[in-house]
Amino acid sequence: MKQRVLFLCTGNSARSQMAEGLVNHLLGDRWEAFSAGTHPAGYVHPLAVQAMAELGIDISGQRSKSVEEFRGQNFDVVITLCDSAAQECPVWLGPGRAIHMGFPDPAQADGVTEDRLDAFRRVRDGIREKVLGYLEREAPEEHEKPLFLRVSGAS
Repeated sequence: MKQRVLFLCTGNSARSQMAEGLVNHLLGDRWEAFSAGTHPAGYVHPLAVQAMAELGIDISGQRSKSVEEFRGQNFDVVITLCDSAAQECPVWLGPGRAIHMGFPDPAQADGVTEDRLDAFRRVRDGIREKVLGYLEREAPEEHEKPLFLRVSGAS
């Protein structure tokens, strides 16, 4: 049975969308990823789509979603990705282990398109290294028991 992870940000247009795409593409045999935001932007940022396409991952069919769509669902892990120094991070009050891994918002990058795309690439690569590394360590092998129990309330 696959583990379930929910990625949260404020707008659900860039970081959490890239994390969802990376996990479903690279760890999809063990993890099922979802993403949401507290104030969904209503679109997936085109530079996030482009940065992911460079890795052969198509997130153009994903959509910006509200965290309310996931209330009451069980997740093994809920990961907030916002840069807590620059933004207010959403809080997950449902079941599952909640952790924070902050990344700057690439949608706030200035400059010409190539400079802005570089910001998306840096965040994408950081998510790939830090978040996927964490999930690879947390996913039990099929013959093992889960590493943690689901709990109700905030963690």
